[in-house]
Amino acid sequence: MKNITVSLDDAVYRRARIIAAERDTSVSALVKRFLVELASEESGPEQLKRKERSLRERITKFRASDRLSRDDIHGRRG
Repeated sequence: MKNITVSLDDAVYRRARIIAAERDTSVSALVKRFLVELASEESGPEQLKRKERSLRERITKFRASDRLSRDDIHGRRG
């Protein structure tokens, strides 16, 4: 386990101590919980990969002949 040092303004630290006391915990435990939650969040690339997998699963068939014309894509009337 690693230890870290964090510098805070006095007012922020006082408020954090009050919140920690209200929650019957310590400032260190609040910071630890925040960082654990932050580290467990899905990263941007991971989120995109998950969305891509989901989208690919929903595409059951695809034909090149289903393509739209340029006019249809841009809403042009011929």
